[in-house]
Amino acid sequence: MCGYFDMRRIRIVVAYDGTDYCGWQLQPNGITIEEVLNSRLKRLTGEDIHVIGASRTDSGVHALGNVAVFDTESPIPPDRMAYALNQKLPRDIVIVRSDEVALDWHPRYQRQVTKTYEYHIYNASVPNPLKRKHSAFISFPLEVEKMRQGARWLVGEHDFASFCNVRTNVEDTVRRIDSIELERTGADITVRVTGNGFLYNMVRIIAGTLIRVGRGFYTPEKVKEILDAKERTEAGVTAPPEGLVLVEIKYECHGLEGR
Repeated sequence: MCGYFDMRRIRIVVAYDGTDYCGWQLQPNGITIEEVLNSRLKRLTGEDIHVIGASRTDSGVHALGNVAVFDTESPIPPDRMAYALNQKLPRDIVIVRSDEVALDWHPRYQRQVTKTYEYHIYNASVPNPLKRKHSAFISFPLEVEKMRQGARWLVGEHDFASFCNVRTNVEDTVRRIDSIELERTGADITVRVTGNGFLYNMVRIIAGTLIRVGRGFYTPEKVKEILDAKERTEAGVTAPPEGLVLVEIKYECHGLEGR
């Protein structure tokens, strides 16, 4: 039946709890978000489908708004694909919405993209078992205002080599951060970072560095020294994955781009 329909590219916005997954990208040693989407789409359409994700989040990292595309000849209307696919997905993966884009539209190669991540910290004397899968527990008091002061040095376009995992093969480590906001509500601290792109582990290293500022190990001005050093060993540790959430990816245009 699918053969009577033209090939279309469907874009989906995907939310997931990454606790039980080995990240987004297919891995030989564990189940991933991409693997689940591929298998459930095959059940739904009868086609061998391979999704392409905008952000290949790490093991244990969560998302509210990752973006992916796949090609299909299915007769299911693009805007109904989200509903149809959700009926076959596990409860920790949800398709927020779906639409059709041009066949050459690629979620990783669009201009004028902004991404927003949040890093969640639970800052109290004892851990909260209900927070353990979705925030990093820090028992030492954190001074959020000092963390804000340190974060200001990172706003703008800079070489973020100091905030990049040494295992990455990326040659260009220049990125632009549009804003970093820190909010505290009781024991919950949220670090919200928006920019045009992020290096491997960049947000988690930023979070780990700001935590050291909050604990008093670094002064706020030390963040500028770390940035200028362009050396990973100068920055703080990579914060745990469970605190990280990919909140949103915004593209300049929407709909059938390129047609």
